[in-house]
Amino acid sequence: MNSPALARLASGGFSIGIEAPLDNDWTQAGENARRASKRLPGEPDLQRHADLARLADRLGFRALWVRDVPVYDPSFGDAAQVFEVFSYLGYLAGITDDILLGTAAVVLPIREPLLTLKSAATVQRLSGNRLLMGVASGDRPVEYPLFGRDFAGRGGSFREQVALLRDGAQAILPPGLDVLPKMDAPLPLLVAGLAQQEPAWIGGRMDGCLAYPGTPEDHQHRVAAWRAVAGAKPYASFIHLDLAERPDEPLQRWRFGLRGGREALIAELQALRAAGVDHVGLHFRRNRRPLDETFHEIAEHVLPHFHLAR
Repeated sequence: MNSPALARLASGGFSIGIEAPLDNDWTQAGENARRASKRLPGEPDLQRHADLARLADRLGFRALWVRDVPVYDPSFGDAAQVFEVFSYLGYLAGITDDILLGTAAVVLPIREPLLTLKSAATVQRLSGNRLLMGVASGDRPVEYPLFGRDFAGRGGSFREQVALLRDGAQAILPPGLDVLPKMDAPLPLLVAGLAQQEPAWIGGRMDGCLAYPGTPEDHQHRVAAWRAVAGAKPYASFIHLDLAERPDEPLQRWRFGLRGGREALIAELQALRAAGVDHVGLHFRRNRRPLDETFHEIAEHVLPHFHLAR
């Protein structure tokens, strides 16, 4: 697929991005601040999100990923970045210049297909073709009845919506009707999980993979499975990071991520690159240090190991 955003994602062989929300609310200090401000459990502090998005853009992080969580569910305790995904991406497109804007991931079966197409085309146009559209079938059964959708049939709905996004809804629109704006570049679709599909279907129809966090050894096996059905299409994943102040602090693993100094982070990213991973988005909700300080350290000491100078 001739997508400028997809080509940039793994330009140079490997790249590093950031996953929203831009807050470290999963730390003890963050939890104390949440209680004091009477935010819900899992609801991040959004006061600095715009400044931090601009900073990530200026510092050269490759992509900024946002999630699709339509309804807050206290049993999950995670409101993601709170804002509606396409509205937020439109806002981010207006305040950033270069960073790619990704969804991780839009739950297609609970959305109205034509409006999803129009929203994606709008963000793609407003951002200058910076949209990377991660898509999924969803894993929260509580949402489906609220939207009048069938959870058991989400696999078929996912296939139908992928077809609609691919052909711009031409197969279903009556003659003379269209969805504007028209896309002037292909819309890159990256899948989270298997979306209730066979691996061969996913590999043939998706443009990239958004994999759950894991160790380099985990990803080595997953990348091999992806390459078997998708060839060289990009494979991306995420790390929940707590970057220590001491550059040489050893790595400590936890579920979905790690704590350590920048030397441990560099070694982990090098191992992921060697395992075949093309892009890693860093998630900072467990990060104990101020995010702007952390972004600057990574940009100065980590990105040069992986991003080619522009």
